[in-house]
Amino acid sequence: MDRVEVAVVGAGVVGLAVARELRERGRAVAVLERTGVGAGASGVQPGGVRQQWGTRVACRLARESVAFWREADERLGGRVPLRLRRSGYLFVARSRATLDRLAANVVLQQEEGVPSRIVDAAEAAELVPGLDAGAISGGAWCAEDGYFDRPQAVVEAFAAGLDVRLETVETLRAIRADAIVVAAGAESRTLLATIGVDVPIQREDRYLFFSEPIRERLLEPLVVAPELAFAAKQLADGRVLASDLSARGDADAGRDRWRATIRTATETLLPQLMHVSYPLLVRGVYDVTPDHQPILGPVADGVHVAAGFSGHGFMIAPAVARVVADAVEGVRDPVLDVLGAERFAAGRLVPEPQLI
Repeated sequence: MDRVEVAVVGAGVVGLAVARELRERGRAVAVLERTGVGAGASGVQPGGVRQQWGTRVACRLARESVAFWREADERLGGRVPLRLRRSGYLFVARSRATLDRLAANVVLQQEEGVPSRIVDAAEAAELVPGLDAGAISGGAWCAEDGYFDRPQAVVEAFAAGLDVRLETVETLRAIRADAIVVAAGAESRTLLATIGVDVPIQREDRYLFFSEPIRERLLEPLVVAPELAFAAKQLADGRVLASDLSARGDADAGRDRWRATIRTATETLLPQLMHVSYPLLVRGVYDVTPDHQPILGPVADGVHVAAGFSGHGFMIAPAVARVVADAVEGVRDPVLDVLGAERFAAGRLVPEPQLI
């Protein structure tokens, strides 16, 4: 390839957001992608955007990002309207211990400017019509959380106007650039190993069930029940998505068991979904680190990484783009002191407790 100022490896939402940020700063950027825009994890994720996290760094990245997402249509100018639907996220607790954990997270979130709050069982049932209040002790709610109903269109909007080159990168040593940003998801570890850098990123398959479109509105907010390993949401097109949050491994072996988990949870919490069937099972990929937080920033001379998002790369891509672009330009954001690759060797992990 011809020499460029900055090469970004990976055309998922994070890589594209970083490239776009650098281009807007006047940098000459090329995105190298072996398959296509959004062909990996960014192509199958459901477009959720939430601010309810259990660590300060995650809340700060989410808070900055949601300000961007509110203006996504104006900022990105996609081929279709890009609107963040603020349906709200409700994390429900069945036990007092889980409610106490959610309450501790809410205290931290509020300190970081996130407008979340604890609700009792009765208010939770008002927020989610049909929710069985008798099955829970309360929950954590943020009305600003929501989703994009066409997340792939968001990814494509980030790509518009960028120099995206379909090239298979076998080794980073072959890239001729002043700076390289590796944003290749689960493949980032293999690529970084070609220059002698090891990062603890593992591939983890995750699964979502989708119903056919349903005309009746059955569920507006996204509901997460950690104790039942369950999450569900009805999208704008009428499809209901549901997940056994513990689903791992082979789909053929686990499909029936995962459906049973969803059936038990809906019977317990959301009986209005009992008649919904889920004919479509979609597999996605998480790039996971030991503390379920991303690895950001420099890892070698002229080489930066933005990977290991454990399923929340879409949510925080705008803030990550700024932080990584700053690093490329020699400006070290304080976030890198928390999420830099060196934290693993130093024993400074930052475990994120509020995962889906």
